[in-house]
Amino acid sequence: MEFKQKSLEFLEQYLNVASPTGFEHNGQKLWTDYIRPHVDEIRVDHYGTAYGVINPEADFKVVIEAHADEISWYVNYITDDGLIYVIRNGGSDQAIAPSKVVNIHGDKGVVKGVFGWPAIHTRKNQNEPTPKIENIFIDCGATSKQEVEDLGIHVGCMITYPDQFFELNDRYFVCRALDNRIGGFMIAEVARLLKENGKTLPFGLYVTNSVQEEVGLYGAQMIADTIQPNIAIVTDVTHDTTTPMIEKKVEGDQKCGDGPVVFYAPSIHHHVRELILETAKEKEIPFQRAAASRATGTDTDAFAHSNGGVPSALISLPLRYMHTTVEMVHKEDVANVIRLIYESLLKITPQMSLKYY
Repeated sequence: MEFKQKSLEFLEQYLNVASPTGFEHNGQKLWTDYIRPHVDEIRVDHYGTAYGVINPEADFKVVIEAHADEISWYVNYITDDGLIYVIRNGGSDQAIAPSKVVNIHGDKGVVKGVFGWPAIHTRKNQNEPTPKIENIFIDCGATSKQEVEDLGIHVGCMITYPDQFFELNDRYFVCRALDNRIGGFMIAEVARLLKENGKTLPFGLYVTNSVQEEVGLYGAQMIADTIQPNIAIVTDVTHDTTTPMIEKKVEGDQKCGDGPVVFYAPSIHHHVRELILETAKEKEIPFQRAAASRATGTDTDAFAHSNGGVPSALISLPLRYMHTTVEMVHKEDVANVIRLIYESLLKITPQMSLKYY
């Protein structure tokens, strides 16, 4: 499938906006505005999970879900000299922090800063320092704690990277926070296709963009209890394991460009997964398989284990360089995840068997 220009414009705007865990509202506003014409209702829960509903009167409910939050940092301590030390908000990687530009979201607006690091010349006669939470720091050009506070910065302010969306070699989308706002884009495109193609579903569809996945699947846990779905299909990213320094024997064998990754795990329901696999084969959509031994680590687990057990499945998008500012996904994989979710929905009926055996 070809991406419409309007879709690509939304994707770029959506990826570029800051939407850190616990502060997802700016991204959620963009997302709900985009899906509004394609659904019957828009709802938002108390913590910011947003969802569009098609056929809200239906008793049988199907969720397609992604998560809206990106990793970030919190201001944790400000020194007397005006330097800022941080703690993680989600799985932020301290190894990539030195020399990165940051946006500090203070009370008076965004303040620029940089993660400082000692010059190579000054490190030659000592053991090479390793970036750690204890030694990375932000310099916002202030010379005192009072000056930092006068800029509107205090403990608890959010810190994000400003890296922007671009396309690489006409093959990849690249940006920070593709994990997992690209998922929000994909489920929004499914809603758009259903509307534009005039498809009538025999169930209620809940197109759900959850918050707080990066800190424990909390948004999905809350919204699963609210919606109480009969089936959930979750999309998230997974590792492209073909780049250097990744052990395939541990991480599996998945590659950007080879198609969506369908997961096997205890939280994955056999019938829902097999429906997805049969759809991929029938529609000639390329796919890959992956396994998770205990938990998928995605919102799939939250849905599967809610409400006495919700039959759930996971369709993942291969991604390079997760939790960095240069996350990469293949454009064809994005298109094929959209196709696979869309076509799978057209095969679901309220009468399908969801019995364990």
